[in-house]
Order: sequence, then C-alpha cells, then structure tokens
Amino acid sequence: MCGFSRSAPPEAKGSAFALSWGCRCVLFTADLLSPKGSREKRSLRHRSTMGRKVTVATCALNQWALDFDGNLERILRSIEIAKQKGARYRLGPELEICGYGCSDHYYESDTLLHSFQVLAKLLESPVTQDIICDVGMPVMHRNVRYNCRVIFLNKKILLIRPKMALANTGNYREMRWFTPWSRSRHVEEYFPPRMIQNITVQESVPFGDAVLATLDTCIGSEICEELWTPVSPHIEMGIDGVEIFTNSSASHHVLRKANTRVELVNFATAKNGGIYVMANQKGCDGDRLYYDGCAMISMNGDTVAQGLQFSLDDVEVLTATLDLEDVRSYRAEISSRNLAGSRVTPYHRIKVNFALSCFDDVCTPVSEPIQWRYHSPEEEISLGPACWLWDYLRRSKQGGFLLPLSGGVDSSSAACVVYSMCLQVCYAVQNGNQSVLDDVRKIVNDEAYTPKEPQELCGRVLTTCYMASENSSQETCNRAKCLAEEIGSYHININIDGAVKAVWSIFNAVTGRLPQYKVHGGSATENMALQNVQARIRMVLAYLFAQLCLWSRGMPGGLLVLGTSNVDESLRGYFTKYDCSSADINPIGGIRKTDLISFIQYCIDNFHLTSLRSVVSAPPTAELEPLIKGEVTQLDEEDMGMTYAELSVYGKLRKIAKSGPYTMFCKLITMWKDICTPREVASKVKHFFRMYSINRHKMTILTPSYHAADYSPDDNRFDLRPFLYNTTWSWQFRCIDEQVSKVESKEVNSKLEEVA
Repeated sequence: MCGFSRSAPPEAKGSAFALSWGCRCVLFTADLLSPKGSREKRSLRHRSTMGRKVTVATCALNQWALDFDGNLERILRSIEIAKQKGARYRLGPELEICGYGCSDHYYESDTLLHSFQVLAKLLESPVTQDIICDVGMPVMHRNVRYNCRVIFLNKKILLIRPKMALANTGNYREMRWFTPWSRSRHVEEYFPPRMIQNITVQESVPFGDAVLATLDTCIGSEICEELWTPVSPHIEMGIDGVEIFTNSSASHHVLRKANTRVELVNFATAKNGGIYVMANQKGCDGDRLYYDGCAMISMNGDTVAQGLQFSLDDVEVLTATLDLEDVRSYRAEISSRNLAGSRVTPYHRIKVNFALSCFDDVCTPVSEPIQWRYHSPEEEISLGPACWLWDYLRRSKQGGFLLPLSGGVDSSSAACVVYSMCLQVCYAVQNGNQSVLDDVRKIVNDEAYTPKEPQELCGRVLTTCYMASENSSQETCNRAKCLAEEIGSYHININIDGAVKAVWSIFNAVTGRLPQYKVHGGSATENMALQNVQARIRMVLAYLFAQLCLWSRGMPGGLLVLGTSNVDESLRGYFTKYDCSSADINPIGGIRKTDLISFIQYCIDNFHLTSLRSVVSAPPTAELEPLIKGEVTQLDEEDMGMTYAELSVYGKLRKIAKSGPYTMFCKLITMWKDICTPREVASKVKHFFRMYSINRHKMTILTPSYHAADYSPDDNRFDLRPFLYNTTWSWQFRCIDEQVSKVESKEVNSKLEEVA
C-alpha cells in the first residue's frame, strides 16, 4: 500500500504478500534472500502464520523531577503491567526518566549522567525483555542537548528520536534548554556512553528522524508539541505508510482543555487512517502545573481506549488490541492520500526483527470504539487541584494543611478542594492502593491508621481557622464553623484585635498619631493602612499556627499554609501584599470567581455540604472596614469598581487575545454594545488598566498556584510583563478618547440624518 522503499526482487514484487504488505517489503525481501531454506517455503510460512492484530500499551506516570529512583521504579512497573496485558510495544511520557519539570537542571551534566544510568538499568532489567520500550530522556549529541525518545528492544537501542518542534509558549520554555532537531528524515550515528555500549554492544546507534519497520507494521514517533503544529510529522509519516503513531507528552491541565487534545488525536487518524497512541505525564512533578494523564489510543478517527484524567494512581497502563487490516482498508478509499503516497519522500526505516502481532490471532478480540467521557468544569476543579495538593503534601513530607477560613466563596472553595482530596484518598485506599495508604500513614504519623471516611481524614490533615477582628460579622463566623463541622476539619477561632492594637500602639508611640477609617472621617490612605495591618497580621498568625499547631496538640510535623486568592483578584491586584494570599501554595489561584461559585454549587449537590448554601448566597466581602449596626457594608465588587464577570472578560482579552487598552476598547464596544455606551466602555477599560498596572508588582510575590486558566497573571513563568508601569497610559488612553469622539460624532450625525 505504501510502495517499495527500495528495490525488491521480482518474486517479492509480484506476490500478493508484497502487495498487501507494501510497507514491509524490505524485510520480506531480506527473508527471501537468506540462505535458510527455499524462497517458496519461507514465503508460504510467512503468509500462513503472520498475525495482523497488534497490542500496544501507553501509560500515564506520576513522575517527579530529578527523582531518578522513583521514576525508574514507576517506568519498570508500567512495562511489567504492559507485558502482563499482552502488549508488545510500551510508550511512556515525555522525559519520563528525569521528569519533565527539571527546568534549569537540564543544563547540568548530572541530569544527563543520571538519565543514562537509569537507561542502563532499564536495558539490563529482565522486565524490559521481549517488548519494545519507548522512554523519554535528554540526550546530548555533538554538544547539543535534545529532548529525545530512546526506543530499545532486548538490550539493543533501535533509535534515538529527537524532538523536532519544541513547546515554547505559556508555561513551556523548552527552547531555553533544548534545540529542535531540524533535519527532517535525516539520521546520523550517535555514540552512546561506554556504560550503555557495554550493555548493548553497540558502538553507535541511529539518531534522528526515522521510523521503525517491524515484521508486521511500521511505527513513527511524535513528541508532544509536534501533534499541535500546523504540519505534524504524522501527516507525512502516514502518507509514507507508517501505520502506528506514538506521542509522548507532558501536557498539563487547563480547565476545558481535554477535548482539544482528544480531538487533535482523533482527527490525526480520521484524515489519514492509522493507530495513534498517546502517553502523558500525570500529577505535580514539582511546580505549579498538574499533568492530567488522559492517555489514549485512537484508530481511524475513533477513540478505542481512554485513560483517567485525574487519579492518585502513580502508574496507569492502557492497552488496546487492534487489527492492522482495519487501517489498510480504511486508507484504501482515501485516493488523495494514496496519490500523495506515490510521490512521498520516504523516511529512513530502522529494520526490527520483531513483531507486535502473534502468529495465530484469528480469535483474538479487538478493542471497539468508545465515547470519550469529559468532566464538567466543576468536576475538574474538584479533582485536579485535589490531586495536585495530594502530591505536594506527600512529597513535601508535611503533616497537613492550615487554611484561614473566612466563610467566603474563595476560602470555602479551598476547603472543599481539600475535602475532595480526602474523598479521593479514601476511595484509593478502599480500592487497594497500597502506595496511597503508605503515604497517608506517613503524613499522619500512624503506621496502623487506615482512613475510612473523608471527614475523619480531613480532621487529621486539615486545620481551619477563623481569624476574627472587630470588623468581622457573626454571619461569616458561623459559616466558617458550619463548613468546618461538615467536612470534619480541626477548627480553631482566633481573635486578632489584640495584635492589631499592639501594632498601632507602636505606630502611635513613634508618631503620636493614629489613623482613622474613612467612615470615621479618615483619608483613603489611613483607611487602606488600617485594612492592610489586619490582613498582614492574619498572614503572620497563619504561619505561626501552621508551624506550632501540631506541636501544641502533641503531634510531630508542621502544616502547609493554603492561600485563597482567585485568578481574577490577582489580575486586578485586589488583595493586600503579604496578607493571607501569601501562603505556601494556592489550590484556587488559577480559577476565576464565577467558576468557583459554580464549584460551590457542585459541592452542595454532590458532597451534600449544605452549609455552603449560605456561602454562595452571600455577597463577597473582605470585612476589613467597620460594621454599621452589625452589618457588613464593604463589598468586593464595589471596592474593585468592576464585577467578577467583567474581570474574567478583561483577563481573557488581555492575555489570550493579546489586547492592549486600545484593542480591548475596540473589542468591547461591540461585545457590550447592548449594555454600555462607548464612553462607558472607555471608562471601564481605563479603570481596569489603571488598577492592573498599579498593582502589577503584587504578581512578583504571588503564591505558587495551581495553573488552571489561560489568562493567569502569574509572573513566575506564564505571564511575563513589567511590574513598574506608567500608570497614566497617556498615549493609549488618548487613542481611546479620540475613538470615542469619532463614534459619538458618527452617532449624532446618523440621528440628524434620520430627523432630516
């Protein structure tokens, strides 16, 4: 079907076998010319015993940057499971040997050295025998670092395939550490380290853009980003007769992103036919990202195997048994593909004397198409940040979390995420996950403990505290207490008034003056300072109790402080620098307010946390200004001068649509034409950019947060911008004003014409 890649003898070219196995004619020719037996007998044997159903395995592994011992153990376990399931090819995630998130550690020769040491262990292991293993690691070739797949079989390296399109947007910075392989269809000699040569007895191995030709099919590799490029390698490979495409990824979770990945994979095989096998990393490997698994296998446009998106299992292996003839018959009707195949520039084929199919597989059942089941955004919020928290907790070896619980939507959402984590831990233990049970026992420092109910576990790993001041209402205090009781957290009440007054007594002793709230006649500066002291005292007390709370209860260890600012408040800068938003980690920092409100409703319906009804119905408030007749008067949206819904729109336009002030105004006058005049839109846009730029410096100290939004203002790596702006935006705002005048003038003229 894909033609002869090199000259074959007349016997092969004229046989039915050669016609139906065109992509394999090179190996068949080699058999015909071998001295063992007659050509006719060998041809008959091949035709009667060669299988057509292949079993392939992909996996999602919870790898950890630089955890070479743990990474090796998880890789070996995945290979062992793949073999138990009958697979003859095992694909793993991108850079699985060292862990994807090594960042600047990729510059270190140690990372290369230890990666090869792990590879040596894999090559020597009896677990890796009689299965093609496809693993990821960094490789230096001619003093250039490449992100590579190392494919080996029975202690022989078949191919080192370097990544050709590097991910270099958003959270990805691969061009900082690696160089893309830019020589399409080019293969060179690579001389592996002596520790590898001693095992493989290979002085050199192929390095470059090639495909594997086994006894029954042809396999080509893609690496993560290459699937997302406009001209993906699988297109040309498929035209050249490659039947199985593999993709090793390190793709992180973003709300509402899973369908994009699935559609790309299915579309890759729908237009060109073939089998597509995707592996992905899972879990938190050391930073803000959560890699969300979703390993999958697709054939001819249909998903045939779906992995979990969120799970506490460190190793998940997915297999599918598929009929190669289904690929060939699917392609037979695509005349445009066949015409392209007749003139394609062929890939270099690495001949592999190994088959993915068995000799007698007529009765072997094949995997059938399935319907992909997507999580709702609320389910994603419930599961993704919870899994991220679990990885961070167990790998940091801390005793749990401390959460300042205010009774509002944000802190209540963080509490629900921890509760969801406890639910998943209990579920994993009940399903026999020994690794999770071992980790739980280490965290709670009890070797005999087995969690049975999420509330019970929550009481051991989550401490919530309500930090009251004279400006706090009884309603928020009650909401925090009721939620803590429902989820089972260890709850404490703290009154911060004494500490706040002590700070102001120091200020008064030095200056002889005391500031006043605005409602008592004070200035805006005084009002803000009074609020900020309360907020910062709460941060100090949170860390104090996180460090000593377990000690005071006669228990060892410390607690991780959880932050509770959402992505919209960070974008606007609506929080006090070094207040309770300053924490160790923040499970909701990448999630917008409107999604958190929906998540709270989800928790009411699915976790039966009825106390949240009062939380979701209450207007958001910081409670930092005095109450009037016992009632809250300070409201977040009034303080910000914009709604949370508007903030989400601003965030998407600023980051995703790459809009500056003028472009944002131009887009919004049409988006909001039914609710705002052009002048009102201009005022809103100016206010947003003024406040955004004034507060941008706060992003430099933003608590590491779970990344879930494509418009996150995280200054660490995702959203790189100045933090000292000319906040007048004089040129930009003048352009907006000129456009407003033009629009208004046009509207006036239009009305005059109607009257005339």
